[in-house]
Amino acid sequence: MAKQIFINLAVKELQKSMDFYTALGFTNNPQFSDDSGKCMVWSENIFVMLLTHEKFASFATKPIADTKSNLAAIFSLSTDSIDEINNIVTNGLKVGGTEPTEMRDYGFMQQRTIEDFDGHTWEVFYMDISKFPTE
Repeated sequence: MAKQIFINLAVKELQKSMDFYTALGFTNNPQFSDDSGKCMVWSENIFVMLLTHEKFASFATKPIADTKSNLAAIFSLSTDSIDEINNIVTNGLKVGGTEPTEMRDYGFMQQRTIEDFDGHTWEVFYMDISKFPTE
């Protein structure tokens, strides 16, 4: 079996969150979805599990963080182009996501940030490794 990553996120409004992640380009895997959680697929090996607070709490050993006012983690998604970054973030903004900062250009990497309704922070980036500084 290939190594995979499943990122589990506590969300307040499951359907609204599913719509947001669909707008970013994720697809739903109904095999691993039910009324308390939705499996959203980014790629063959990367999945985001959107879980109601009740479902999330059943796995947790600590209180659920208030990610609207506290940063718990930053998740990053690589893309194949700057246009793809812009499409992803624009689509997320159209369904109610927020962009807390402007695009950052590091020369070899361009990056935009988008937050979902619960404040989960995503960095969407394109990197051209041939432009990476050598010194």
